[in-house]
Amino acid sequence: MAAVEPLDRTQQLASFERLVSGCTRCALAKGRTQVVFGSGNPEAELLFVGEAPGFHEDQQGFPFVGQAGKLLDKLLAGIGLTRADVYVANVLKCRPPGNRDPQPEEIEACESHLFRQIELIQPRLVATLGNFATKLLSGKPAGITRVHGQEQWTTLGGNRVLLYPLYHPAAALYTPRMLEVLEEDFARIPTLLGGEDAPKPVLEIVPPPAPAAQLGLF
Repeated sequence: MAAVEPLDRTQQLASFERLVSGCTRCALAKGRTQVVFGSGNPEAELLFVGEAPGFHEDQQGFPFVGQAGKLLDKLLAGIGLTRADVYVANVLKCRPPGNRDPQPEEIEACESHLFRQIELIQPRLVATLGNFATKLLSGKPAGITRVHGQEQWTTLGGNRVLLYPLYHPAAALYTPRMLEVLEEDFARIPTLLGGEDAPKPVLEIVPPPAPAAQLGLF
């Protein structure tokens, strides 16, 4: 896969966002306020992938703007980063009714949008937040409780990236122990972004598309 130049990357991502804003691939299009494409630095080395927009995200058009988003901001600040340094997206671009779990057919309809984003942004590190993103991008059924904090090389969007599963911030909002684990896992991100000096993961996977029926929250 040929590298995308920074200027082209920004322009192509903006063009793709305009295209996705009219997506009608699944029934979620009927109930959304707007498509929540993603936001942040188009040249980010670090890409976060969450689950789906919630109420506030659907209203404002940006991912992670509710309580989980505030916690994400705090976690980023703890490692010297801000939203302007990273890119944040979701598996689904439209809010499921009542914030229910994404359905297999919805994930299947939407996943190519995410893979194209990864292809254009070309991150070095992709941090998956929670089960849905982790299972989709790893292509494996193991839940986040088993694999959080365990980085692995994979190929996404035609590029070799380091996949780093993390608990979803929403799951840590009211669970102090889970928050402690999330903070510990976040603390490793600067090292994982350190290039050749970063730890070399044992696992290397080239995942096939995950059967959507395998995807769950925990």
